[in-house]
Amino acid sequence: MKRLCKLLLFAGPLLFSLHALAQGAGPQVNKGDVAWVMLSTLLVIMMAVPGLALFYGGMVRSKNTVSVLTQVLAVFSLLGLLWCVYGYSVAFTEGNAFFGGLGKLFLKGVTADSMAATFSKGVVVPEFAYIAFQMTFAAITPAIIIGGFAERAKFSAVVAFMVLWFTFSYLPMAHMVWYWAGPDAYTDADAAAKAGATAGFLFQKGALDFAGGTVVHINSAVAALIGAIMIGKRTGYGQEHMPPHNLSLTLIGGSLLWVGWFGFNVGSNLEANSVATMAFLNTFLASCAAASTWLFVEWTFKGRPSLLGGISGAIAGLVAITPACGFVSPMGALVIGLITGVACLWAVNGLKRLLKADDSLDVFGIHGVGGVIGALLTAVFASPSLGGAGVYDYVLNKVGDYDMTAQLVSQFWGVAVCILWSGVVSLVAYYVVDKTIGLRVPIEHEVEGLDLSVHGEAAYRL
Repeated sequence: MKRLCKLLLFAGPLLFSLHALAQGAGPQVNKGDVAWVMLSTLLVIMMAVPGLALFYGGMVRSKNTVSVLTQVLAVFSLLGLLWCVYGYSVAFTEGNAFFGGLGKLFLKGVTADSMAATFSKGVVVPEFAYIAFQMTFAAITPAIIIGGFAERAKFSAVVAFMVLWFTFSYLPMAHMVWYWAGPDAYTDADAAAKAGATAGFLFQKGALDFAGGTVVHINSAVAALIGAIMIGKRTGYGQEHMPPHNLSLTLIGGSLLWVGWFGFNVGSNLEANSVATMAFLNTFLASCAAASTWLFVEWTFKGRPSLLGGISGAIAGLVAITPACGFVSPMGALVIGLITGVACLWAVNGLKRLLKADDSLDVFGIHGVGGVIGALLTAVFASPSLGGAGVYDYVLNKVGDYDMTAQLVSQFWGVAVCILWSGVVSLVAYYVVDKTIGLRVPIEHEVEGLDLSVHGEAAYRL
């Protein structure tokens, strides 16, 4: 009897597997993949609150600390809510090349048994896990914009603008870049053509964006720059010194962003496999390279390496490697980081003066310039001839032939469409909010500080 029990205990799983094969079992869920996606979701939540909030909070003047913290918290929370009401449906269901459909409003039809495709045939994750992971992207991206107009925007205006921008810029960009039918739809050339026709516009153009170089960084950076211009400069900008009031907070927040970014980038693979390990190392290496380059160049030309420069360099490297991390080799990531450190240092100094915009916390200089560099260099270093992973052909079930020039054209499509789309939506959204609510606080509130005048709270009590 004991032998029979042992035999059944051993054979049970095998018998179940044979039965599943006989029944034509569908795609399989790997518990390791599910655990990694859920952990990555938590890491990205940490990026926003407290990471981004503290990073920004330390860089503003002390009288505006609570204001920035509250704006990040409010935007992240509200847009997370809207993501589940209509955002997920618009971004990740079939519609046209620019917008998804409305079939999953309020997550209609999604259950614990619903599955979402990964990037491997026959491998899926629970759709609830995918919804939650993408929810963090949708909620943190608009919060990045806050840095462009920090210290002078109305709280009501910030909330209203974010709802409009999220709906008409973030969601369509996510759909254009990331929506596709999934790898299992690509069984042969005809099936691939039909599946490709349902994908987002930039996906059809072949633009590569592993974790959000266009969707997140360039998209938010353009909105931040336009906001800085339309709302106007801070009172006293250019006449009085406005240094960060607490670099310790900025370092803590930036470090939380750095750690959380591994969820952002590596989690975008949706599977705990070898590609995830490559994305992990690339993310780490590029950020180290950009931080080192920024510090070295700053030390060489300014005579002093700064803490703000070091952590800004790390963030710039993370931005640039975001679209590339799953496609390039570690040495490609190293070069991307080195180039980005120098370029973004110039952007927050020289380019900022040329633009004559008071981008308070250098959103465009880091997220915009870093995002463009990363998106374009993805085409270069994804090449297998340079150690990159190339682009996988799901019909042939192998890496396809790689044309660097053609891929660079595809990347330009992604960058150009993102800049144009976000630019137009941002202009219209800021205009509408300005004419209905007003964008800027009264000057007496700005001089007093938004913490007390708007929120009735102070970050520090003496």
